[in-house]
Amino acid sequence: MHPLDKFAYCPACGSKSFTEHNVKSKQCNDCGFVYYANPSAATAAFILNGKGELLVVRRGKEPAKGTLDLPGGFVDMDENAEEGMLREIEEETGLQLNNPKYLFSIPNLYEYSGMTIHTLDLFFRLDVADDCLATAGDDAAEAMWMPLEKVNDRLFGLHSIQQAVKRFLSVNR
Repeated sequence: MHPLDKFAYCPACGSKSFTEHNVKSKQCNDCGFVYYANPSAATAAFILNGKGELLVVRRGKEPAKGTLDLPGGFVDMDENAEEGMLREIEEETGLQLNNPKYLFSIPNLYEYSGMTIHTLDLFFRLDVADDCLATAGDDAAEAMWMPLEKVNDRLFGLHSIQQAVKRFLSVNR
């Protein structure tokens, strides 16, 4: 379902005359208010230690509960991408890190609460000490270090994460 399909009434004046303006917006025919469904920013981290291991988490919640994932999540409205990334890492792994290095982005569709959320997933790399310990928290059911040669992109449950892992491994193995 397109996110705009959930909006039947104008959020500005309450009019039922809230109709499609174009593929990414609706406009109120009474007050003129236009609402755009722009993508939400989300982050994911490739965290590597000196032993050539990648930190992965197991998803504790839907979508894709039980599959592998990278630490990350949605950027809050008052954060830049790096701040959001570091907050999500700490929430999901307990690690307080700094200096994320931006790698690339991938557009994504994320199913949540019966709605398709368009996201722009921003991928970062962080390098940590070999003895860095991570503990699962927030919506991560498990956190583990995995040797890069054993990482299989097909074990990651979210499409953009699969694409990103495949891309990352193609230049880092």
